[in-house]
Amino acid sequence: MKILMMPDSFKGSLSAKKAAKILEKGFREVFPSAVIDLLPVGDGGEGTLDALSQNISLKEEWQTVSGWDGQPFSMRYMHFQDQAFFEMADLVGLPMFSEEQRRPLELLTVGLGELILYLQENGIKKIYIGVGGSATVDGGIGLAAGLGYRFYDKKGNLLQPNGRSLSQIARIDETHVKELTAEIYAVTDVKNILCGETGASSIFGPQKGLKPEEIAVTDQSLRSVYSLIDQELVDVPGSGAGGGLAAGIIGFAGGKIVHGIDFVLDVLEFDQRSRDADFIIVGEGKMDQQSMAGKAPVGIAQRAPATAIVLAICGSVDQEIIDFSSYGITACFPIIGQPEDLNEAVEKAEINLERTSLNIARLIKNVRSKHFA
Repeated sequence: MKILMMPDSFKGSLSAKKAAKILEKGFREVFPSAVIDLLPVGDGGEGTLDALSQNISLKEEWQTVSGWDGQPFSMRYMHFQDQAFFEMADLVGLPMFSEEQRRPLELLTVGLGELILYLQENGIKKIYIGVGGSATVDGGIGLAAGLGYRFYDKKGNLLQPNGRSLSQIARIDETHVKELTAEIYAVTDVKNILCGETGASSIFGPQKGLKPEEIAVTDQSLRSVYSLIDQELVDVPGSGAGGGLAAGIIGFAGGKIVHGIDFVLDVLEFDQRSRDADFIIVGEGKMDQQSMAGKAPVGIAQRAPATAIVLAICGSVDQEIIDFSSYGITACFPIIGQPEDLNEAVEKAEINLERTSLNIARLIKNVRSKHFA
């Protein structure tokens, strides 16, 4: 029997690598002779770099750039030959800020543009940016400022390159922009467009701390700014990822959007490695409507060979989701065993995950033994 363990991270509790090892422990107790491959994944959100580094040889380095508050910040990146990877979440990740500290329109992302220029100057030809898990909604103007763009209001005043300034931008100056020769890719974990009811402000703004009265204003401001760049970008699938950073990577850096989980699966040579798998175990902290839109578990299931059975093991499951089979997942198992608050669930994640994986492995063994008896 061959089993692939391919969980994403359980946000706030378990990294993808840790989750994969716990799943292996539960299954190994029941199937000691099984071939079990650990392939922890990410889908463009935070943790993608760590997942990739478990499977391919990436060298980790750090570079000082402008931080979310304008102060020097040591930013992580990884590289392999002439390709480099870094995550927006390392600079302005949502977990970095408590609910009281979340100010999505105030935080700066200038360091992202600065890091792009640094990497290009040091011989990097392809740059992949994970844009999920951010705490900002700035439409990519922070990154643009790091590349040399300047933003002015109607009176000619230079604006701070953050989300708060979006509504005031009347002119964009490209005088100091350096030529980009490297290929830039936004690795996105969602397919939401930039503006509208499914856009960056409406869908992701509230969890980042955007106030109800700011949502519509920010949405309109993003639309207004992109009318100065390329108004068609507001409807590009994935452009709303990272608070609109994905749109900015296209509009200001001439980049492209790639769907996160497909990018990761290609890097991991998933199609080849899954060809003879009997079971593929996927999972994440919570399976909800965003998951169904193509995040890691569903992305894996949709590319899995027809001969493999895909099972999902998650921290919790949205009660509105009943049928997973249409997404390629045979069954989904939440690991929470009894009513408890979020903090308790996070603390017990390792125990709950191991227990659930063990029980599922026993069920599989029992069914298989009876079926083949």
